[in-house]
Amino acid sequence: MKKLYVAMVGLPARGKSTLARRIQSGLEQQGVHTAIFNNGDTRRRLFGVASAKADFFDPANETACRNRRNIARLTMEAARLWLASKGDVAIIDATHSARSQRQDLMDYLNDFPVMFIECQTRDMELLDDFIRRKAQLPEFAGMTAAAALRSFRERIAHYVSGYSPLKDEPCWIRTDVTDCRILAEAPSSAIPYYSAIRSIITSRWVNNLYLVRHGETEYNLQNRIGGDPALSPEGFRQAKLLARYFRGVSIPYIFTSTRLRSVQTASPLLEDRPIGTGISLEDFDELHAGICEGMSYEDIKRTMPQEYAARTRDKYHYTYPGGESYAMLQERVARGLRRALFTAGEGALMIIGHQAINRTILSLFLAHRPEDIPYLHVPQNQLYHITITQGKKLFEMIRYA
Repeated sequence: MKKLYVAMVGLPARGKSTLARRIQSGLEQQGVHTAIFNNGDTRRRLFGVASAKADFFDPANETACRNRRNIARLTMEAARLWLASKGDVAIIDATHSARSQRQDLMDYLNDFPVMFIECQTRDMELLDDFIRRKAQLPEFAGMTAAAALRSFRERIAHYVSGYSPLKDEPCWIRTDVTDCRILAEAPSSAIPYYSAIRSIITSRWVNNLYLVRHGETEYNLQNRIGGDPALSPEGFRQAKLLARYFRGVSIPYIFTSTRLRSVQTASPLLEDRPIGTGISLEDFDELHAGICEGMSYEDIKRTMPQEYAARTRDKYHYTYPGGESYAMLQERVARGLRRALFTAGEGALMIIGHQAINRTILSLFLAHRPEDIPYLHVPQNQLYHITITQGKKLFEMIRYA
């Protein structure tokens, strides 16, 4: 009989719940009965929105400390009962920030092995974004946005004061969740499903990513590059057809660049969707053509023949004077994709990008040589639909206009 407790570890807003759901989904696809037991859910059920205030997490608040210990015990007991009956893996989603808390968990859950997974993120900009989003959860509904953010940051500070990273526990993995990378581990041959869980952690999971290029622009008609042009009449028509294609389809997050053509393409999609669905990221701004912004390739060939020839020889490494190359896009586009996937969690998402940006995103999923990236096909009337999970690989092109 293979049964296991997986205990998440990490400060708030570090992706514990996102990774817990990913592990559950991945194990379930392999026939492993898995359930998540969340301390926060138990807390909200017992104490309601009052428990969202920072003083509930203050280690100097003795009453709150007793309540939080009781919450932890109730969550562990629910996990124990489920695992003793029909379950294979019980994931306990909580901070478990102190060594003493983790020891209590191992002492109490001594019927089956325990594996700890510590979640970190080294992307500070993403962490700040996620903290702000966590402060918008329903439990903060009675506070102003500023008060909610302040309270949540105070909560994090209370956890920081007693935080102890994994070190002496028998079996653990430390991971950068947003980068799908294992930073350190203490493996154990006695832990079932260890290899499967490690594979899930290091896999780049994508649930229904719709990768769209912005609609036709005035610059496209004139064969000019870069700039910040508006959509052409045909581009606005394409944007409306895109919205019609996705009518009734749940897409919790739609990411655009900060460029007008990307934002305009998203506009019809966002009209009937909740406020906050659309997010603009500079990471998805088109490749910057430097002094060639707004020029046509014929202009460049005529006025800067050496630059034109250099670009023709090596489109991937060629850098526009004062601008960027495809090679330079890799880091910022990968960062933007990490942010988008982490924000969307297990939900669907759409990225409305640009030709070079979408080529670079595609290259992160396809086994292409770097020098071939500038030649990937990114039409303005079709989209790429990508799903990559533990048990499913889907990559298709769909015509919508």
